[in-house]
Amino acid sequence: MCRFGENEMNTKTLLWATAFGGLAALFALPASAGTLTVLASFDGKNGSNPDGALIVSNTGELYGTTFSGGASTTCSGGCGTVFDLTPPALGETAWSETVLTSFNGKNGAGPQGNLVADNAGNLFGATESGTIFRLAPPTAGKASWSETILTRLTSKTGADPLGSLLSDNAGNFYGAAVTGGALGSGTVFKLSPPSAGKTAWTVSVLVTFDVTNGRNPSSGLIADSTGNLYGMTSEGGAFGDGTVFEVTPPATGKKGWTETVLTSFNGTNGASPFGGLITDGKGNFYGTTSAGGTSNNGTVFKLSPPAAGNTTWSETVLTSFNGKDGQYPTGGLIADSAGNLYGTTQLGGAFTTSCIVGCGTVFKLTKPATGKTAWKETVLASFNEKNGFIPVNNLIADSAGNLYGTTYMGGAFGSGTMFEVTR
Repeated sequence: MCRFGENEMNTKTLLWATAFGGLAALFALPASAGTLTVLASFDGKNGSNPDGALIVSNTGELYGTTFSGGASTTCSGGCGTVFDLTPPALGETAWSETVLTSFNGKNGAGPQGNLVADNAGNLFGATESGTIFRLAPPTAGKASWSETILTRLTSKTGADPLGSLLSDNAGNFYGAAVTGGALGSGTVFKLSPPSAGKTAWTVSVLVTFDVTNGRNPSSGLIADSTGNLYGMTSEGGAFGDGTVFEVTPPATGKKGWTETVLTSFNGTNGASPFGGLITDGKGNFYGTTSAGGTSNNGTVFKLSPPAAGNTTWSETVLTSFNGKDGQYPTGGLIADSAGNLYGTTQLGGAFTTSCIVGCGTVFKLTKPATGKTAWKETVLASFNEKNGFIPVNNLIADSAGNLYGTTYMGGAFGSGTMFEVTR
């Protein structure tokens, strides 16, 4: 299994550097602000409220999900969609959106998090209602994508998988459920494909959260080369403001996975993380918290492994948002080859009559020059409701340095947008 990445889109290369890519993306942006363009507006029928980051196929299409909208009337406002956005043909400017499937409650409702794709072009994802699904591309001569429910999570295995799935080379999926489990505070689970001659996928609970070790894991997971999993909880831990955790596979001859809290947020250094982590290949992690920091508007942080002979991880706040530069980042980060970081904030930025606290921002954090320690933050774009409102998830980027993402609301119909930020 693999994620889409490093594929051509409109003669450019899109790179998704949220998990295994870490800081290895091959794009760069100037420090100056960029130009924000709306590529598509959601209108309800084609989906509403895109909630996960985009991924890109090897043919240049962008795939994503909307939390609501679509053809079904089972859910108030629609049960959500999986969509395909095709870049303009040569000489054209308009992107084309196609709904690949509309959820109807029975097959799931409220898809959240990013999609994952395999080499055959199948898409995998999760819904708030607890279904893990596979969406297969049309067979020869057909036009419709085919959806299969791989499993339905329960309160025992964990419910409401808010974050994205993570896949390994054996076809297993790993995820975090916000609630459920033995103590109701969420789980880390593994979904294994059917064994030979079988059809049923198997769900295993790897970790159950108990508040002291975290509560409500709301981000997706990443993994290192030895199979350890890393993620964050939005609550719990030593101070109740969330944690960064590690889940280690069983030792030889053992069965149980082991969870370790690497750090607990305390408000001052951040609180309530929702976005996923990225790594720089040196063992450092980078992420965002939606609250906390000097103005309680959220932070970008770095978490460094213990020095030789020590066991304590070291957290550094790289920036605290103050409102003018953004508020409440809930998406994860991406990074360029120089180690600069890019992300979004739900609110803040330039004030408008429709967004008195700002409609959200796209920001860049520039890595300190040699011998320096301070990161420099730049607002690349501010939303104004017409071009989007409340960007909640990760960005992706192309080799020219253009950024792409979605907003949960705003746009021509108020139901969200897909946008591009160019130089």
